[in-house]
Amino acid sequence: MAIQSTHTPYLIIGGGSMGLATADALAATELSDTASHTNDATRVRVLDAHSPPHAHGAHHGQTRLIRLAYGEGAGYVTLARRALALWRELERETGESLFLPTGVINVGPDSAPFVRQVQHSAATHGLSLDTLDAAAVTERFPGWALSEPMRGCFEAEAGVLWVERILAAWRRRVERSRHGELVTGARVVCLSARSDGGFVAHCADGRTFSAERVLLAAGAHTAPLADTLDVTLPLARVRKTFAWFEADDRYLPDHFSGFSLTDSEQGVFYGFPDLEGAGFKMGRHDGGQPVAPDDPLIPFGAHGDDEAELRRVIERYLPGVGTLRHGAVCHYVRSPDEHFVIDEPRPGLMVAGGFSGHGFKFASALGEALAHWLLTAQPAASLSAFRLSRFTL
Repeated sequence: MAIQSTHTPYLIIGGGSMGLATADALAATELSDTASHTNDATRVRVLDAHSPPHAHGAHHGQTRLIRLAYGEGAGYVTLARRALALWRELERETGESLFLPTGVINVGPDSAPFVRQVQHSAATHGLSLDTLDAAAVTERFPGWALSEPMRGCFEAEAGVLWVERILAAWRRRVERSRHGELVTGARVVCLSARSDGGFVAHCADGRTFSAERVLLAAGAHTAPLADTLDVTLPLARVRKTFAWFEADDRYLPDHFSGFSLTDSEQGVFYGFPDLEGAGFKMGRHDGGQPVAPDDPLIPFGAHGDDEAELRRVIERYLPGVGTLRHGAVCHYVRSPDEHFVIDEPRPGLMVAGGFSGHGFKFASALGEALAHWLLTAQPAASLSAFRLSRFTL
């Protein structure tokens, strides 16, 4: 392949959830700015090593939960509200079904910090939340078999996002825009600074792409690529698994919601009703096996506890869930405190990482905020809690 070099004002490395969300918001902003840009020149370019949506990052697996009464901290609620409004707006604009309001129930003992934080988030922000004892949960959702001290906090406004449909919709919108471009098969191997400002992305096949401002949102490769510019990011990759099971009619969305489950012995789990005949889906949120950024993920079942840890929870709490249909693997990229890392460690270089496990629900709002930051060089107040400085205080 011939070596080529191209320059744009804005470059996004990583066409996953945050990269495409930002590109979609940025391309829309650029399209509306007809007074300043009257030609069809590319102004925002997205590079991805594969062809999104794909199974090489953290955005596959069909579905993600979105909830507002947030167990990871009340500070996320405003961001979640904005994200939900933008998901509904994306639905209207595309005419596609992208959000299913199944509701979400957070199950655990009342003493569990996660459950207490869900209740605190709801109280602080005036969210509607039904707190049910074990018997009431089982009566309302017969798929659960709970006993004291377990209880459930049900949020009717919450639900399920169709993740790969969303990625495909963003991709189409970016590719149709006058000022946006997605370049697939572009595996970035290092970054360098330009002497006159901005940065250059060097691809494995010899291509280079430069820009005045860069967003690095490449999942597991975010920290290694930042390191090529002597920027250290506290991000680590963890192998995760999830699976689909046979289930009876109690787990259809009319009778069963999305859920999170905290068990003091088993761990923290999440799951979905049987949607469109796919089966009951469930995964573990905590735990996992550390893995290097470039190492392949061993398949589901290769680790002895892949199915067993899910089966133990099913046997204890979910009486109508049956045999395994199939399992899958993905990875989380986490920061030490499991909150996001969003910052501009060098002028013109923005980094966004550490989203795995609870980031996708916010992608629409984060994309909007990141696009504004790229355009104006002014970070939104909603992102201040995610700065790198919190690790050095």
